[in-house]
Amino acid sequence: MKHFTSVKDVENIDKLVQDALELKSDPLKYQHLGTGKTMGIIFLNPSLRTRLSTQKAARNLGMDVMVMNFTGEGWNLETQDGVIMDGGSQEHIKEAAAVIGQYCDVIGIRSFPSFESREEDYNEKILNDFIKYAGCPVVSLESATLHPLQSLADIITIEELKKEGKKPKVVLSWAPHPRRLPQAVANSFAQWMNEVDVDLVITHPEGYDLSPEFVGHAEVTNNQDEALKDADFVYVKNWSTYEPYGEIKSQDASWQITKEKMDLTNDGKFMHCLPVRRNVIVSDEVLDSDSSVVIQEAGNREWSASAVLKQILEQ
Repeated sequence: MKHFTSVKDVENIDKLVQDALELKSDPLKYQHLGTGKTMGIIFLNPSLRTRLSTQKAARNLGMDVMVMNFTGEGWNLETQDGVIMDGGSQEHIKEAAAVIGQYCDVIGIRSFPSFESREEDYNEKILNDFIKYAGCPVVSLESATLHPLQSLADIITIEELKKEGKKPKVVLSWAPHPRRLPQAVANSFAQWMNEVDVDLVITHPEGYDLSPEFVGHAEVTNNQDEALKDADFVYVKNWSTYEPYGEIKSQDASWQITKEKMDLTNDGKFMHCLPVRRNVIVSDEVLDSDSSVVIQEAGNREWSASAVLKQILEQ
């Protein structure tokens, strides 16, 4: 694995999941792989789980870690080509990425969409510029359109909890939120679920269709109750509209996940990437119940990052 930006960079998902589970049982087993190497972790947006889990994973593999929050610690980055830089941006991404690549053996980069242009966001300019100019492997810590480390952690969690001998029914459900949010987590979850042996159903209000590129062969319905029937896993996330881009068309509170909704499932497990707004996305009763696996899921972020870094370091 040269870079990690989506499931398309993974040669064998089963092997990656097994690597993660092996590292979970013996975190320091491959510590020798990163000895004398440095990972740079660059944030253009806030983070809790991604920041801490990636640092821990890199250190478990023997790497030194440098973390930089560009929003408060770096120069303002210019990302457009051919501009006259006489405004508020002091450094171009071309030089910034290349310089960071001089200091690091692996770079992790996190950036969110601008919501100014769907074309620009879906072209992933920041992530792709780091890949182009850094000269070393790049790991997406969430981009404008995808969050692959989260999706890998989700697959690890499902692998740990699925009923033996049964193909799980997995539901991705939209839920209300007071702010417009990216499609990244939903896109990524759908993309990865399309590559593993599950029955995937996506449910959302009218107008919230995801890009067909990521929906794949999933069943799509606007009837949440129908989607939830007999579900083994219920993955809940808000996202803004894909077309027209970045809008909030609905804040329908009836889409919140409640105990009554979970009672429709097959003793289903509630999943969410966190942070989650209580009693907006999901009720306290569900989030604090035994059906909620959000903490196990968050814990698996360490092992998803560990498995990815292991395979990169082995190249």
